[in-house]
Amino acid sequence: MMKLLLKILCAPVIALLCIFVWLCSGLLYCTAWVFGIISALIGILGIAVLATYSPKNGIILLVIAFLVSPVGIPMAAAWLLGIIQQIRFAIQDRVYQ
Repeated sequence: MMKLLLKILCAPVIALLCIFVWLCSGLLYCTAWVFGIISALIGILGIAVLATYSPKNGIILLVIAFLVSPVGIPMAAAWLLGIIQQIRFAIQDRVYQ
């Protein structure tokens, strides 16, 4: 009886986590290519500034381009999304076994 009650209580949590991961994955997919284009433009600008104007400002722009690129902050968001999905699977395996 308690196991059934636990399954009923955890079902909405698992469903919400599933929907959250699904929405965030779609959002991350859509923003990845936008951030890729923006990071390429900032990178080109950073190289131009580095070569012509100020090395300090050029390095700052290159660091910003790296953070905005798909291997920067979006990769950290994908990692966190993976952690949330692992939590959902852990709850699901623990409750429904």
